Amino acid sequence: MIRAGTVVLLLAVGVLIGPRHARAQVLVRLGDPGRATYSELHEALREGTPAARRVLAVTREARAGPLWRRTRAAIEGTGEWNEGLLALTRLAELGNAAYADSAACLRQRIEAGRLETPAGRDPSDLLPVLQAIELERARAVKGDGVLLPELLGLVPSGRYGLGEAWVVGRLRSASDSLQARFLAAAELEPKVRYLTLLGFSNDTAAIPLLARVYASPDSFGVPARFGSRASDALLWIGTSSSLRALLEARAKARARKTYADPSLQRGGYDFLANDSSAVISRTGRWLTDWLERL
Repeated sequence: MIRAGTVVLLLAVGVLIGPRHARAQVLVRLGDPGRATYSELHEALREGTPAARRVLAVTREARAGPLWRRTRAAIEGTGEWNEGLLALTRLAELGNAAYADSAACLRQRIEAGRLETPAGRDPSDLLPVLQAIELERARAVKGDGVLLPELLGLVPSGRYGLGEAWVVGRLRSASDSLQARFLAAAELEPKVRYLTLLGFSNDTAAIPLLARVYASPDSFGVPARFGSRASDALLWIGTSSSLRALLEARAKARARKTYADPSLQRGGYDFLANDSSAVISRTGRWLTDWLERL
């Protein structure tokens, strides 16, 4: 079955702990009747628009050949760069063994500085999703039970990137492990990393914890500025229960003045107002509108 939603990896920078804008992965989901549309690639992406049709053409493609041709066109400058990244992500989902080898070769060329792209296109943008393609093949060989501990073992030191994060979000039992490690972590950096990694999973079992973290991050030893990670995760889950939980947690946060610190304001708006506007830009609708539709 072809999944309606897809996750796109873009611009691997940092260690997944900085401000929201530095997370640098792009998540896209479209055409799933049980979940809200979500896109960090197209602002307010809506079904039926030209952008939506292009996204669906890539994310519903089940053949590896056309996807690889889109990627090559993006690299050569004859195709859209973001569509090339979407195509690579879809290849990772398909887990094609032959293209895992091609991905490894392309990654090696980029790392060696031997891949030329048109001006304005950075070959290093491709590295996270190429890593994800290789890891998905490793997953098929090793199994989730072996790969998950290996990847989680990289988190405390920060020796991982967006390719690893994307694959963690797809592994069975990853959400349970991330929640447990988040609660058990004594230091801030690994705690925030585990919380951020939950934003790659669409596991509805994480909704209660994420809602509590968003409403009162300080009670979990997390500074308020990282509360948006829980909001991001709930929005990515995208079900009526997760969106309702986000709406209720936002009301609790406002009542408790969780985000009242003026230093959290951006552009003349408080933290919760900015967080609310992010819902519009990423899903195209207010939370209340989505709750009526789902």
